[in-house]
Amino acid sequence: MPISSFTFILLVLRLNMAQLQPGGPDEKEKTTALKDLLSRIDLDELMKKDEPPLEFPDTLEGFEYAFNEKGQLRHIKTGEPFVFNYREDLHRWNQKRYEALGEIITKHVYDLLEKECNLKKVHLPVDATEDEPKSFIFMSEDAMTNTEKLMVLIHGSGVVRAGQWARRLIINEDLDSGTQIPYIKRAMEEGYGVIVLNSNENYIEVEKTKTEAQPSPDSSDEPAEKRERKEKIPKETKKRRDFYEKYRNPQKEKETVQVYIRMIQRETDIKNKVTVVALTDSVHNVWHQEACKTIREWMRENCCNWVSSSEPLDTSVESMLPDCPRVSAGTERHELTSWKSFHSIFKFFSEALDAKNRVTPTPTRRSNRIKHEEL
Repeated sequence: MPISSFTFILLVLRLNMAQLQPGGPDEKEKTTALKDLLSRIDLDELMKKDEPPLEFPDTLEGFEYAFNEKGQLRHIKTGEPFVFNYREDLHRWNQKRYEALGEIITKHVYDLLEKECNLKKVHLPVDATEDEPKSFIFMSEDAMTNTEKLMVLIHGSGVVRAGQWARRLIINEDLDSGTQIPYIKRAMEEGYGVIVLNSNENYIEVEKTKTEAQPSPDSSDEPAEKRERKEKIPKETKKRRDFYEKYRNPQKEKETVQVYIRMIQRETDIKNKVTVVALTDSVHNVWHQEACKTIREWMRENCCNWVSSSEPLDTSVESMLPDCPRVSAGTERHELTSWKSFHSIFKFFSEALDAKNRVTPTPTRRSNRIKHEEL
């Protein structure tokens, strides 16, 4: 049964139930019968019917795509850009194909960080045991020894990983606009040490066996704040989320459990060592995240957010939340804000560093010796 037929069935049932709402006992009996019919529909089997297997290539060559000399993803044979609707009337299958390509793009960017940017992969936590879940970041050779300046690049939330700003831009536009590579190269040219974080790689997924005991909330490695938010989710909301997950991923047969990677917070170190922070269309909320007064004050003095706006680049933009100054990124497209504000952000960094150097006393020979010993 095609997907369009399934949608039509749901629409018809919805219409019939709406027509039966105002009536008497007979209508109520029909409504009950319809509800009973719906409850007996096997949603998983219905959606799997006539849907091709979710099996996709694991290389760019397998997808018959490659990046050209301009960093644009193009079909090897036709030279055309990526086509999302590869199969008509199979949106979910096309989405899964897109996601499979996205995983390959992530690995490709990792390779570029090491080969083109000469960064090294470092596994975290540094003191992890052999069986402990681990993540990794990328660092320049001088990241831990550069005493002058260090740039730390942090991507946004979602599916992106280290080195990426937006997967959509990488696939549909080019590597320059969608990755952090231009930032990394310019930072290294200007004498920065560089660290590229992988802040969405916070857990690993392992298959859950039937006999596996569920971990108690107190024993979980999941951050307490996130665990508390999950516990507050109403049951109805969870049901709707489960229903959507079945619709989005009907062929998923294995249940998995998330095992979180150890994380720490160092507010004092951050405030003492970080000179300036540039945000690009950040969706943070200092009130929702319960940031203390000292953090809010530090952000107002040391941060600037380039937001999506129709105003010209660097034009001041008003905000209802007094967390940090906001200026226009010169684009209304969220995913392009990091690329469009590229030059403005480096200027912002340079001015902040110059201002800091003007007020910082010249280090003595003794202070230099202490700094070296600390390193």
